[in-house]
Amino acid sequence: MAVNLEPPRPEALLTISGVRLGIARAGVRKPGRKDLALIALEEGARVAGVFTRNRFCAAPVLVCREHLEEEGPIRAIVVNTGVANAGTGREGIENARAVCAAAGKLLDVPATAVLPLSTGVIMEPLPVDRIERGLPDCVADLAPDHWASAAEAIMTTDTVPKAVSRQALIDGRTVTVTGIAKGAGMIQPNMATMLAVIATDATVGRNALQDLVRQAADTSFNAITVDGDTSTNDTLLLVATGHAAHAPIVGEGTTEFAKLAEAVTEVARLLAQAIVRDGEGATKFITITVDEGATRGECLRVAKSIAHSPLVKTAFFASDPNLGRILAAVGNAGIADLDPARVGVKLGDVVVVEEGGRAASYTEAQGQRAMKPAEIEVRVALGRGDESATVWTCDFSYDYVKINADYRS
Repeated sequence: MAVNLEPPRPEALLTISGVRLGIARAGVRKPGRKDLALIALEEGARVAGVFTRNRFCAAPVLVCREHLEEEGPIRAIVVNTGVANAGTGREGIENARAVCAAAGKLLDVPATAVLPLSTGVIMEPLPVDRIERGLPDCVADLAPDHWASAAEAIMTTDTVPKAVSRQALIDGRTVTVTGIAKGAGMIQPNMATMLAVIATDATVGRNALQDLVRQAADTSFNAITVDGDTSTNDTLLLVATGHAAHAPIVGEGTTEFAKLAEAVTEVARLLAQAIVRDGEGATKFITITVDEGATRGECLRVAKSIAHSPLVKTAFFASDPNLGRILAAVGNAGIADLDPARVGVKLGDVVVVEEGGRAASYTEAQGQRAMKPAEIEVRVALGRGDESATVWTCDFSYDYVKINADYRS
């Protein structure tokens, strides 16, 4: 069960002028389930993206980068679940291009105007024939209000679809942002085993859009972890259709960019947190904030070290206040000149560590009480400066092992 996460209400997901979505049951891996989504974009839309840093990146990632680098118009996004088309060599790239060609033919746009996204099992060939047979159903299903169906169609081990909308007032115009995402396992900062598409009707210049997607990713999808593994297929795409008809946003440093960035980043952060809340087998949602750091980078390293630790995560699952594991993770974060005597740790409202040692007021009963809720906050003070960073993670339960042991069956 996801931690305090409900399925999105379709009526709460706002349409984006210039974007239509359609889904199909293509039988990519399992019959009868929604597993193929097509997102059609009207002429004039701009798309920017950020992708996995895994060197063994999947074929669709390579093709997406290739098509975006050509700087031609992007008119469609095709997402399949079930098969990741990763670890598939030259054949995988040809298959990803074949999907683009098939979608392009149906929409009467060039293959290079289509971006392919895939998620699922690695090292299995992409069943292009099934996707080609399913795409006409996607086209027939295209509608601006099918965000909830699309969120469901891109799920793998997710138990809850993930979608959210927000609005902002820019240059006197109401601008809408809606996004969907999938992900539940093989999740760690530097993206995750996640796919996400966020769209807005704002008018944004090409360079500003790329700056915006990177900025949003840094404080959302790059700040989550379930199990410390970086996937081969991570993709975040940001679409701007320009239909809101305000003056173009051409760069950072303006009020208009800041307002749009706030809305896009909030959507990205809520989607990222939903991924952690729906982490495979998760029973607890954990916020780790590290402050009083010399740099934000070192705060992130410490937060990730705690969030990645299986010993910390299993302790949270059991509500076992074996909190020396947190100190060990802090010390293992690679800050050579860290002074342990200046480190403090709080668990919710409970002071656990002061001046590098157990707080005089701390009791085991306090620790157990603080670790029982479904949502827990860990705060570490490094005593080195004024910088801070936050990472979101979940616990490790028995079900995490069961889900991943049975993943391919």
